[in-house]
Amino acid sequence: MEITSFFFLCFLAVVLFVYYLVPGKLQWMVLLAASVAFYLMSENGVLIVYPLIAVTVTWLSMRLLCKVDKKDIVKRRLVLALEVLILLGILVGLKYNNFISSDSIIAPLGLSFYTFILLGYFLDVYNNIAEPEGNFFKTALMGLYFPIMISGPILRIRDLKKDFFEGHKLDYNNLTFGAQRMLWGFFKELVISERLGVIANTVFGNDTQYTGAYIWVGALAFTFQLYANFSGCMDIVIGISEMFGLKLPENFDIPFMTKSISEYWRKWHITLGEWMKEHVFYPLLRTQLIMKLGKVLRDKLGKKKGKQVTTYVAMFILWFSVGLWHGGAFKYVIGSGLLHWFYIVFGEVTLPFWTWLFGRLHINMKSRFADGVRIVRTFFLVNIGNVFFRADSVPHACRMLKEAVTTWNPQVLVNGSLFELGLDWIDFTVTIVSIAILICVSMYQLRLEKTAEAEGQTYDYHGVRRFIASRNIVIRWIILFAALFYVILLGQYGPGYSATEFIYQNF
Repeated sequence: MEITSFFFLCFLAVVLFVYYLVPGKLQWMVLLAASVAFYLMSENGVLIVYPLIAVTVTWLSMRLLCKVDKKDIVKRRLVLALEVLILLGILVGLKYNNFISSDSIIAPLGLSFYTFILLGYFLDVYNNIAEPEGNFFKTALMGLYFPIMISGPILRIRDLKKDFFEGHKLDYNNLTFGAQRMLWGFFKELVISERLGVIANTVFGNDTQYTGAYIWVGALAFTFQLYANFSGCMDIVIGISEMFGLKLPENFDIPFMTKSISEYWRKWHITLGEWMKEHVFYPLLRTQLIMKLGKVLRDKLGKKKGKQVTTYVAMFILWFSVGLWHGGAFKYVIGSGLLHWFYIVFGEVTLPFWTWLFGRLHINMKSRFADGVRIVRTFFLVNIGNVFFRADSVPHACRMLKEAVTTWNPQVLVNGSLFELGLDWIDFTVTIVSIAILICVSMYQLRLEKTAEAEGQTYDYHGVRRFIASRNIVIRWIILFAALFYVILLGQYGPGYSATEFIYQNF
């Protein structure tokens, strides 16, 4: 079922009606039934057997863990091994089979998302951070909640468990704010992402013809396409959940205004980064192997450098895992993983040099100019990584980057050649105007976020919608209807169009 289709909106309306019709204590059952129905109505719905296996294994493992004495470390670790091996075994077998076989296996919808959600829940129970859920069907809902099956976010069940099952009253603000958030997601996906995808597909699909400046245009188009696509899906998912009275974690926080790769990843796919740090990076630092390595390095390199190198080793494994999570190909391992590890390590190692250089040039490291340079640098480095992400393979990406720096044809940016990339001047204009709107809203959001931070408060991501709601009724409805018709009239709906083909949906 296409999440941006009219059929899905009708499905959502029915679910919402029934959800608020039944008593609060039964609402979770409506969500579970809707989640099963959504999965069965999706393409290859029979593959629901895989998430059901993951839910069953997690529930049984938690039940078994509860029967083991907390002092019996050996048995507890055996239960842990059972959970991890089965869940990750299914993930690896379905998602990464192409590393060892040319045969293609159809992966179930949301494979990586529900696997990490359930595995993270079990690890929290294992570490006595969360309470195990005794009800199998409630566990199933937390693993199968239908909006997140498309593109996440990766839920931390210990923070949301109560919210899912306490029941919610019909609330006007939840409905309107949720619908507005969904509309913002449709704007990103249908108006911006779909158009930029045409440019990216043209350039990356024929890089022998489109070289030099074309490649930079294609890379830039894909970076914005990926952001509009992924964050747009998050807006839709979070908006749907708001209408049910559920507050899901944010997955993006204006990532293109960051001054370093580390900061970028704290604001891009936030829930994945938090999951990886909590369940991969920190446990790695506590392993005997890493601790022994740290001792050896501290003895040879000194306390500070030894600790740094040990951290870099653990970070290498972390970023390899992040890259591998994004897809079963080495282009993801490089473009979304190890290349970013290199950026971070190189930046930290060479920091004294850059501090010295800025000092010699009499540039204040804390000035707006310096911040602007860092933002542009970070955005450029992210674009390089995205070339690997979008290319067919690592050699393809390397060839494109070589052509990008060895072919000099800047005239194509001004002689009208860009209109040969699949968009005419009208679509180009719509795209530029829409990106400008996106940037303006993001800058206003950033301003509100900084204001909240200065006042010692937490920004709640409702700022823009509260601004609209605070206007008089005429202005408010003009803004909302203008946004609605902008999406309806300018959204891309071509022949064979499939609006749910979100870039991250099968991760």
